[in-house]
Amino acid sequence: MSVLSLAARDSSTMLRRNLLHARRYPSMTLNLLLTPIMLLLLFVYLFGDVMSAGIGGGGADRSEYIAYIVPGILLMTIGGTAVGTAVSVSNDMTEGIIARFRTMAIHRGSVLVGHVIGSVLQAVASVVLVGAVGVAIGFRSTDATVLEWLAAFGLLVLFALALTWIAVGMGLISPNAEAASNNALPLILLPLFSSAFTPVNTMPGWFQPIAEYQPFSPAIETLRGLLLGTEIGNNGWLAIAWCLALTVLGYFWSTAKFNNDPK
Repeated sequence: MSVLSLAARDSSTMLRRNLLHARRYPSMTLNLLLTPIMLLLLFVYLFGDVMSAGIGGGGADRSEYIAYIVPGILLMTIGGTAVGTAVSVSNDMTEGIIARFRTMAIHRGSVLVGHVIGSVLQAVASVVLVGAVGVAIGFRSTDATVLEWLAAFGLLVLFALALTWIAVGMGLISPNAEAASNNALPLILLPLFSSAFTPVNTMPGWFQPIAEYQPFSPAIETLRGLLLGTEIGNNGWLAIAWCLALTVLGYFWSTAKFNNDPK
């Protein structure tokens, strides 16, 4: 069997293993999924009218704020899924299963690849569920073309891949699951400091660069533009650049850490 065939076979095995774990122990996934849903309902039904008036400069219209907030919530959902990945990787590293894998005749990188692909699939499924909640409470994307929908889906997958590789690295450096959860917490907090809930130009001047020059804001603005027909500008290129940079960084960080034999 060639090296490529061996890697594909072992990666698919590890993918099935991780998907079975997610199905048998759904509590982590459900907890991380409930956070964006609760934030969506909270901001729409408690603050929606006020936020719509402030953003649009006109009368209160909750539907405008639903359209504004859903893209940010979708990307926050991906961040939450990545936190679960960090915890899962940390558990594997501390419970001894990785030590057993190291002694078996399997492709070494398949362990990480299985985690990454499984997490991306879970992120896509979570985004679909949260998106369905958004549609149920009034989100509409009637102006988006088929090509724009495909581009939006591609951006979500690419963003999930980038955050997942970063989360894998965080899980590998964590001594336990609690530490992994804390290390990956910025993946949930960063959207709160982005354009997910309010426009950047409404924030204090000293804070605007922090909100603007981070991975989530250009990705949110790009997704918002694709789904709602608003201006994207340079945000599309910035979002892709952030995704590629984080993917490469996370991949080399994770593989280097994983390939270091324990002392």
